[in-house]
Amino acid sequence: MEKNMETQSTDDMKSNAVLQDSPEDKYKIDKRTAEQKAIDDWLPITSSRNAKWYYAAFHNVTAMVGAGVLSLPYAMANLGWGPGVVILILSWVITLYTLWQMVEMHEMIPGKRFDRYHELGQEAFGEKLGLYIVVPQQLICEVGVDIVYMVTGGKSLQKIQKTVCGDSTHGSCKPIKTTFFIMIFASVHFVISHLPNFNSISGVSLAAAVMSLTYSTIAWSASIHKGMLDNVQYGYKGTTPTQTTFNFLTALGDVAFAYAGHNVVLEIQATIPSTPEKPSKGPMWRGVVVAYIVVALCYFPVALIGYYMFGNLVDDNILITLEKPKWLIVAANSFVVIHVIGSYQIYAMPVFDMMETLLVKKLNFKPTTTLRFITRCVYVAFTMFVAITFPFFGGLLGFFGGFAFAPTTYFLPCIMWLAICKPKKFSLSWCTNWICIFFGLCLMILSPIGGLQNIIKSAKDYDFYS
Repeated sequence: MEKNMETQSTDDMKSNAVLQDSPEDKYKIDKRTAEQKAIDDWLPITSSRNAKWYYAAFHNVTAMVGAGVLSLPYAMANLGWGPGVVILILSWVITLYTLWQMVEMHEMIPGKRFDRYHELGQEAFGEKLGLYIVVPQQLICEVGVDIVYMVTGGKSLQKIQKTVCGDSTHGSCKPIKTTFFIMIFASVHFVISHLPNFNSISGVSLAAAVMSLTYSTIAWSASIHKGMLDNVQYGYKGTTPTQTTFNFLTALGDVAFAYAGHNVVLEIQATIPSTPEKPSKGPMWRGVVVAYIVVALCYFPVALIGYYMFGNLVDDNILITLEKPKWLIVAANSFVVIHVIGSYQIYAMPVFDMMETLLVKKLNFKPTTTLRFITRCVYVAFTMFVAITFPFFGGLLGFFGGFAFAPTTYFLPCIMWLAICKPKKFSLSWCTNWICIFFGLCLMILSPIGGLQNIIKSAKDYDFYS
């Protein structure tokens, strides 16, 4: 036995000597690590990890409380009081639960951080399958949101112009096409899209978060100020059973779109420092809870008060229904513009990261400012072009909400939790996740049908590039 131990010891020494005598191999490893580190320090998601918990709070508010909140009274008009209230509350509870799961899974494997949604997908489903499942859906969500925000920003600017011109004593202004307003909104992003990472857009995100709370408050308080419509009706907006059904399905997508922050939550958490003693999930969860309280303060009053005051005559954007006082409507639309500028950037940053990772790591481009400038300008131009071509606000919300947000928000985190954590069959965790998966699948299948029908209907009467 002693002889065996001596032999083993001698073998270990020889192997150590080989390692010590191979500086070339060591150099190669070090060189690759340094190069990898340099690339990671350049990429938007992993370049800065010094964010505080309140950064997470307002990034999440900016990501979630978007244009969707303004369509909630319209969604209520298509859902009705009973189903509307149930779906609103269920969505709030389920998405908070799935967001908690994602925060927990960020560092579930000791010594490893899943900085991107698709990295978590690869851990759950395998290297290739994880990419194929997560990346297309995440891209549809993030690019879809940015397109919808282009439309929202442009239409809000147009609403400001129309409202101000209505006050003019010198006659009405010359009407300007929606296309030009979308281009004006896009011009801002051609500039600020070149901010390198999440922490560099913290100021923009904070302003956007404050604006979202402000215009949501304006929306419900101005509704109360305007007062209930005469002979207000709460029946469905559709005049035929078919139309009512399609509208109901679209409204499901509107609600799904309103809870969209999951697509960027891991990327936001990646900016928070983490140690074994103080993991990032602590400050991140604190930020998420604050964000969800703000979400509740924005969503529930706007949805319920807006629908209560205007019934089924409410527009797909409640600020359009509110015509007076004009100065308040101008202010609210200005706040919407500022907010969607920040939201656009929050959703664009993971897309920039994907594009730049592909170019630098796979196609071996050098990580330069020129590469970043060209890549981001092309992306902004693409979202602007699609927004100009299809500016159907309500239909876009319903279609993207169901088709893409339901999986990434409602049930993909649950499937990943089941795959990674493997809870015991029929335990509370197992049952809860399967209920969420069933609810999310229903949303994914049903709501795009209504959204697509609305887009086709709008396209019939729409003069393209008008």
